[in-house]
Amino acid sequence: MFNIDIDLIKKYDRPGPRYTSYPTAPHFNESFTHEKYMDEIIRTNNGNNLPDLSLYYHIPFCDTLCYFCGCNMIVTRNRDRIKEYVKYIKNEIDLLRSYLSPERKVSQIHWGGGTPTHLNPDEITDLISYINSNFEIAPDAEEGCEIDPRELTKDHLSALSNGGFNRISMGVQDFDAKVQKAVNRIQPEEMTRKVIEWVRELGFQSINLDLIYGLPFQSVESFEKSVDAIIDISPDRIAVFNYAHVPWMKKHMSLINAEDIPKPEEKLNILKMTIEKLTGAGYIFIGMDHFAKPDDEMAVALRRKKLYRNFQGYSTNAGTDLYAMGITSISQIGRIYTQNFKKEKEYFDALEEGLLPVSKGYYLSDDDLLRRHVIMKLMCDFELKFEQVEKQFNIDFKKYFSYGLNNLKEMTDDNLVNINDSMIKVTDMGRLLIRNIAMNFDGYIERKEDTAKYSRTV
Repeated sequence: MFNIDIDLIKKYDRPGPRYTSYPTAPHFNESFTHEKYMDEIIRTNNGNNLPDLSLYYHIPFCDTLCYFCGCNMIVTRNRDRIKEYVKYIKNEIDLLRSYLSPERKVSQIHWGGGTPTHLNPDEITDLISYINSNFEIAPDAEEGCEIDPRELTKDHLSALSNGGFNRISMGVQDFDAKVQKAVNRIQPEEMTRKVIEWVRELGFQSINLDLIYGLPFQSVESFEKSVDAIIDISPDRIAVFNYAHVPWMKKHMSLINAEDIPKPEEKLNILKMTIEKLTGAGYIFIGMDHFAKPDDEMAVALRRKKLYRNFQGYSTNAGTDLYAMGITSISQIGRIYTQNFKKEKEYFDALEEGLLPVSKGYYLSDDDLLRRHVIMKLMCDFELKFEQVEKQFNIDFKKYFSYGLNNLKEMTDDNLVNINDSMIKVTDMGRLLIRNIAMNFDGYIERKEDTAKYSRTV
């Protein structure tokens, strides 16, 4: 059982990065050119023992608008618009493939959105076939897709399964009918259970379900019923996200009445109940907002210190180059990040000109590479050995990171981290506040160069 200290959460609850990258996306800039991207692609596709590829495809379309959604999505039922978008995804595949070493295998594929299953089964089969014909997919590749049960048929899942997909992720948010109505996502528990039944019948290896706390009309008592139902459904992985109400960034969130959102104290009690319930039911608390069964690959990777973090969150595929396709998608290759254009027209126009559709990016300095390593080690291993960093980067750790180590003294007193002469080790309670711990090693925060607005850490 994982016991939560509410007072500590209150003490450290503040805005901060989620560290799906370092530096974080707000630091990407439009001065990053297509030429810099090409140079890094060429550099990272020459030589021997090249890393595997991880491929991400952004399918932005949804059938209806969920008021809580923070994703880059487009509500449409225009099938011609969807077909045109898929055509340009294929164009991006063609262009990108011409630059990549043919020897590189794909060990991970993920479709996100939006709602990838807004494509019909034939469109899913066609796109999978196109991807598989252009890349060599490893036999044991991890292939996951985000789905929405409200417009799903078993044929959608069969198309994914027949194409090699073995993992499914689905949003539940909350089974309470009043909450669902308030956020415009009517998804009865029976519907979710039916889809899970199909997923298991078709032999998918892993099921992830997402919950969100902090939505309108939620209380500890009401959300506990949803948590109990999720435990009974028994997915392999569970993510429990904090709803960030940011109508100035996502205008549709103004459709949610802010007065109906649980007060901060209630939200924290909902989180406490959820974590204690899930860990009491045998789920391993991975860190931040992720849970997994003890025999799930993510829990195994945590124990073996092989967990990784990228723009899809925690992952078991470390060391790959991530090539992301579709509007708004973010790639991570070598020492660069790039983000595609956010608008369809700009994305289409670039591809028509024979250019990879990059709108902005970032080239990591030596300091960035060092700090990324330290932050990711803390986020994924929940410990950091100074000597290993010193040997790899030729630094004196305590001198280089004196600012961060001094700031951690209070967290040490609060039993969030343990520090000795050779290492930092994060405690169980510290895992919940790992973003706060990692922020002490963020050079942009240290130098007060980070003015971006982030979600709260809890």
